Amino acid sequence: MLRTMRTEPAITTVVFDYGGVLTTPGRTAVESWARAEGIRSESFSAVLREWVGRDAPSDTPIHLLETGELSLAEFDGMLAERLLRTDGRRVVAEGLLARLFSFMEPDEEMMRLVTALRDSGTRTGLLSNSWGNSYPWQRLGPMFDQAIVSGEVGLRKPDPRIYHLALRRLDTPPERTLFVDDVRANIAAAEEIGMHTILHQDAKRTRTRLTELIPDLDAPDPQE
Repeated sequence: MLRTMRTEPAITTVVFDYGGVLTTPGRTAVESWARAEGIRSESFSAVLREWVGRDAPSDTPIHLLETGELSLAEFDGMLAERLLRTDGRRVVAEGLLARLFSFMEPDEEMMRLVTALRDSGTRTGLLSNSWGNSYPWQRLGPMFDQAIVSGEVGLRKPDPRIYHLALRRLDTPPERTLFVDDVRANIAAAEEIGMHTILHQDAKRTRTRLTELIPDLDAPDPQE
């Protein structure tokens, strides 16, 4: 008696994070911003450990900003109070995060990769934790079937509920869905509910992994 081989369901939907995946890496943007602002980088690192570190409570200012429970102006003030400048002067709170996000440029190689997925017939989604930043929707809108932004839905990664919301809106089961993010905790949460994942490091490695998982994808080589 012949035994049939079980095959994995084909991936039909790919969901992308925004900042650090479709843009300049977050660390690169932060380093450029800190230099421009004259901020001591260790003071910002200390805030991140306290507000989004592994042991951070669920109601830190960053968590509340990401879920829309804290305004951008309020957050700018709280963050400015915690940061130290190299010259000892106070950090200007007004527009603080906006100045940070001005250093996050689109990653054109990743943008082309999303377009290639769309052209191949793959459904695409955006799943982003927002820091009160604006998104270039004029460009992003046509690239995605659905866009889920944490501050608009009151949920944030890695809360499993935001992944289930994305799956419902995209009308796709987790076993047919691939999630691309640059944060390990977010990737782990997606895997827990059965999604395929790619931990993004750069466009070339993500493209290589995507073409392994979606063999029919005709994606441009970032080095071409």
